[in-house]
Amino acid sequence: MASQASLLLQKQLKDLCKNPVDGFSAGLVDENNIFEWSVTIIGPPDTLYEGGFFNAIMSFPFNYPNSPPTVKFTSEIWHPNVYSDGRVCISILHPPGDDPNGYELASERWMPVHTVESIVLSIISMLSSPNDESPANVEAAKEWRERRDEFKKKVSRCVRKSQEML
Repeated sequence: MASQASLLLQKQLKDLCKNPVDGFSAGLVDENNIFEWSVTIIGPPDTLYEGGFFNAIMSFPFNYPNSPPTVKFTSEIWHPNVYSDGRVCISILHPPGDDPNGYELASERWMPVHTVESIVLSIISMLSSPNDESPANVEAAKEWRERRDEFKKKVSRCVRKSQEML
Protein backbone atom coordinates (compact mmCIF):
# COMPACT_ATOMS: atom_id res chain seq x y z
CA MET A 1 0.00 0.00 0.00
CA ALA A 2 2.76 2.44 0.95
CA SER A 3 4.47 1.94 -2.40
CA GLN A 4 1.28 2.89 -4.31
CA ALA A 5 0.92 5.99 -2.14
CA SER A 6 4.58 6.80 -2.64
CA LEU A 7 4.30 6.52 -6.44
CA LEU A 8 1.20 8.71 -6.49
CA LEU A 9 2.85 11.36 -4.30
CA GLN A 10 5.99 11.33 -6.48
CA LYS A 11 3.80 11.91 -9.54
CA GLN A 12 1.91 14.78 -7.86
CA LEU A 13 5.19 16.39 -6.79
CA LYS A 14 6.61 16.07 -10.29
CA ASP A 15 3.43 17.57 -11.80
CA LEU A 16 3.56 20.52 -9.39
CA CYS A 17 7.23 21.13 -10.21
CA LYS A 18 6.51 21.03 -13.95
CA ASN A 19 3.30 23.08 -13.73
CA PRO A 20 3.41 25.32 -10.64
CA VAL A 21 0.06 26.60 -9.40
CA ASP A 22 -0.44 30.25 -8.48
CA GLY A 23 -0.86 30.86 -4.78
CA PHE A 24 1.40 28.23 -3.27
CA SER A 25 4.60 26.26 -3.54
CA ALA A 26 5.26 22.74 -2.31
CA GLY A 27 8.23 20.46 -1.79
CA LEU A 28 9.45 17.74 0.51
CA VAL A 29 10.49 18.46 4.10
CA ASP A 30 13.17 15.79 3.68
CA GLU A 31 14.17 14.39 0.28
CA ASN A 32 14.03 10.86 1.75
CA ASN A 33 10.40 11.09 2.90
CA ILE A 34 7.73 11.49 0.22
CA PHE A 35 5.02 11.39 2.93
CA GLU A 36 5.86 14.78 4.47
CA TRP A 37 5.59 17.95 2.41
CA SER A 38 6.40 21.55 3.15
CA VAL A 39 3.87 23.97 1.67
CA THR A 40 3.97 27.76 1.51
CA ILE A 41 0.62 29.40 0.89
CA ILE A 42 0.60 32.97 -0.33
CA GLY A 43 -2.21 34.99 1.23
CA PRO A 44 -4.86 35.35 -1.48
CA PRO A 45 -5.32 38.80 -3.08
CA ASP A 46 -8.23 40.91 -1.81
CA THR A 47 -8.42 39.01 1.49
CA LEU A 48 -7.22 39.86 4.99
CA TYR A 49 -4.35 37.39 4.43
CA GLU A 50 -3.04 39.15 1.29
CA GLY A 51 0.73 39.54 1.30
CA GLY A 52 1.29 36.78 3.84
CA PHE A 53 3.51 33.74 3.35
CA PHE A 54 2.14 30.94 5.49
CA ASN A 55 4.11 27.73 5.92
CA ALA A 56 2.48 24.40 6.61
CA ILE A 57 3.39 20.74 6.83
CA MET A 58 1.27 18.25 4.93
CA SER A 59 1.59 14.70 6.28
CA PHE A 60 0.27 11.83 4.20
CA PRO A 61 -0.82 8.46 5.58
CA PHE A 62 0.65 5.29 4.06
CA ASN A 63 -2.78 4.43 2.64
CA TYR A 64 -3.08 7.72 0.73
CA PRO A 65 -5.23 8.46 -1.30
CA ASN A 66 -7.74 6.28 0.56
CA SER A 67 -7.26 8.45 3.66
CA PRO A 68 -6.63 12.20 3.77
CA PRO A 69 -3.42 13.92 4.79
CA THR A 70 -3.24 16.25 7.77
CA VAL A 71 -2.25 19.85 7.23
CA LYS A 72 -0.75 21.94 9.99
CA PHE A 73 0.38 25.54 9.70
CA THR A 74 3.81 26.15 11.19
CA SER A 75 3.35 29.90 10.68
CA GLU A 76 1.15 31.69 13.16
CA ILE A 77 -2.31 32.13 11.65
CA TRP A 78 -5.57 33.45 13.10
CA HIS A 79 -8.57 31.85 11.41
CA PRO A 80 -11.86 30.23 12.48
CA ASN A 81 -11.00 27.00 10.64
CA VAL A 82 -7.49 26.56 12.04
CA TYR A 83 -6.98 25.10 15.51
CA SER A 84 -4.71 27.08 17.85
CA ASP A 85 -1.97 24.45 17.26
CA GLY A 86 -2.10 25.17 13.50
CA ARG A 87 -4.10 22.14 12.32
CA VAL A 88 -6.41 22.93 9.42
CA CYS A 89 -10.04 21.89 9.77
CA ILE A 90 -11.87 21.69 6.45
CA SER A 91 -14.33 19.09 5.22
CA ILE A 92 -12.15 17.57 2.51
CA LEU A 93 -9.53 16.64 5.13
CA HIS A 94 -12.08 14.67 7.16
CA PRO A 95 -12.19 10.87 6.72
CA PRO A 96 -14.41 9.61 3.90
CA GLY A 97 -18.01 8.56 4.45
CA ASP A 98 -20.81 9.94 6.56
CA ASP A 99 -20.10 12.55 9.21
CA PRO A 100 -20.75 11.04 12.66
CA ASN A 101 -21.83 14.52 13.83
CA GLY A 102 -24.15 15.09 10.89
CA TYR A 103 -22.61 18.45 9.87
CA GLU A 104 -21.12 17.43 6.52
CA LEU A 105 -22.36 15.47 3.56
CA ALA A 106 -20.25 12.48 2.53
CA SER A 107 -19.65 14.31 -0.77
CA GLU A 108 -17.95 17.19 1.11
CA ARG A 109 -15.51 14.92 2.90
CA TRP A 110 -12.29 13.26 1.73
CA MET A 111 -12.35 11.43 -1.59
CA PRO A 112 -9.38 9.67 -3.21
CA VAL A 113 -9.65 11.96 -6.26
CA HIS A 114 -8.26 14.85 -4.23
CA THR A 115 -4.67 15.86 -4.93
CA VAL A 116 -2.15 18.07 -3.17
CA GLU A 117 -3.24 20.82 -5.56
CA SER A 118 -6.96 20.47 -4.79
CA ILE A 119 -6.26 20.36 -1.04
CA VAL A 120 -4.12 23.50 -1.07
CA LEU A 121 -6.61 25.31 -3.31
CA SER A 122 -9.33 24.42 -0.75
CA ILE A 123 -7.17 25.89 2.02
CA ILE A 124 -6.65 29.07 -0.04
CA SER A 125 -10.42 29.23 -0.51
CA MET A 126 -10.86 28.75 3.25
CA LEU A 127 -8.60 31.76 3.86
CA SER A 128 -10.80 33.80 1.50
CA SER A 129 -14.07 32.81 3.13
CA PRO A 130 -13.98 31.38 6.66
CA ASN A 131 -16.71 28.97 7.73
CA ASP A 132 -17.76 30.21 11.16
CA GLU A 133 -20.63 27.69 11.39
CA SER A 134 -18.38 24.83 12.57
CA PRO A 135 -15.19 26.50 13.78
CA ALA A 136 -11.99 24.83 14.91
CA ASN A 137 -11.01 28.05 16.69
CA VAL A 138 -14.16 29.24 18.49
CA GLU A 139 -12.53 32.46 19.68
CA ALA A 140 -11.48 33.43 16.14
CA ALA A 141 -14.96 32.60 14.80
CA LYS A 142 -16.61 34.69 17.50
CA GLU A 143 -14.28 37.58 16.75
CA TRP A 144 -14.90 37.18 12.99
CA ARG A 145 -18.65 37.50 13.64
CA GLU A 146 -18.79 40.06 16.44
CA ARG A 147 -15.57 42.11 16.49
CA ARG A 148 -14.33 42.21 12.90
CA ASP A 149 -11.86 45.04 13.64
CA GLU A 150 -10.12 42.95 16.33
CA PHE A 151 -10.06 39.98 13.98
CA LYS A 152 -8.48 42.10 11.21
CA LYS A 153 -5.78 43.37 13.59
CA LYS A 154 -4.79 39.84 14.63
CA VAL A 155 -4.67 38.67 11.01
CA SER A 156 -2.58 41.73 10.04
CA ARG A 157 -0.09 40.81 12.79
CA CYS A 158 0.12 37.25 11.43
CA VAL A 159 0.68 38.56 7.88
CA ARG A 160 3.47 40.92 9.06
CA LYS A 161 5.07 38.14 11.10
CA SER A 162 4.98 35.79 8.08
CA GLN A 163 6.73 38.43 5.95
CA GLU A 164 9.46 38.87 8.55
CA MET A 165 10.15 35.11 8.50
CA LEU A 166 11.21 35.22 4.83
